[in-house]
Amino acid sequence: MSAQTLPGAPVEIDIFDEIDELRRSRNAVILAHYYQDPDIQDLADHIGDSLQLAKAARDTDADVILFCGVHFMAETAKILNPDRIVLIPDMKAGCSLADAAPAKRVAKWKADHPGAALVSYINCSAGVKALSDVICTSSNAVRVIESIPADQQILFCPDKNLGRWLIQQTGRDMELWPGSCIVHETFSEEKLVGLKIRHPDAKVICHPECEPNLLRYADHIGSTSSLLKYATTTQDATTFIVGTEPGILHQMEKAAPDRTFLPLPGMDETCACNECPHMRRNTLEKIRDALRDLQPRIEMPEDLRLASLAPLQRMMDLG
Repeated sequence: MSAQTLPGAPVEIDIFDEIDELRRSRNAVILAHYYQDPDIQDLADHIGDSLQLAKAARDTDADVILFCGVHFMAETAKILNPDRIVLIPDMKAGCSLADAAPAKRVAKWKADHPGAALVSYINCSAGVKALSDVICTSSNAVRVIESIPADQQILFCPDKNLGRWLIQQTGRDMELWPGSCIVHETFSEEKLVGLKIRHPDAKVICHPECEPNLLRYADHIGSTSSLLKYATTTQDATTFIVGTEPGILHQMEKAAPDRTFLPLPGMDETCACNECPHMRRNTLEKIRDALRDLQPRIEMPEDLRLASLAPLQRMMDLG
């Protein structure tokens, strides 16, 4: 007789069952970014990139939104859903891009360029969103930039690498904030060349947050959802070197199990430098506890929420 069946023995409850029961009782929806651990991706109601998840948050009828991502993503969900409870498993799950652009400094930058349009990547704080004329994601950034009048100066914040790529794509001259992603800036050109030598037929796919020297090798550049679609549907290759956070490989392997996906290593192979330490703060235990306790909870002043909502809504209106 096993220990679980002995009279008085504690009954072990599977953590996935616990989360499912709490999700049901709380009428909660779980949103997860592609950079989450595979177990979290698999239990989510919606998985996607920043734009897909923003739309899912906007359209949900759940009472509780649990956002498995980083702080600015959960903050965006609250901006779009003021009357719903918005939770994040770990309040310390931040973002190097958001941290690189404090709202006070961005406000001064904008004041120094009167008449310029401030376009902010969604990887920024609510304070920066409130200063912005329009928000963009890597999925719709080209469309957003092209919506700005040709004679108007553009300030782009906070990702300089995405900004440089957008200048190439649109031909627009933009002032760039000097921010970068701690993951995408650590990818190694030397390691990329080595992978290409060992896999000469492989296609290189990169997120535009990567450094320019890496983007030069890319056969396809795009958002995480764009990389996923290209790697699983193109007929030009069956092996792909993936230049973004390796959490996306889980969805690639599920969608195309007959293909090979190689994560691009960081410069130091003794650490998991190609993994986002903030995304990986979220765990199954923290998800369960957040649903049970309805904490940590995202809150913000209504005036800040409304100011942040306007540029987000302009992005949504562009389609």
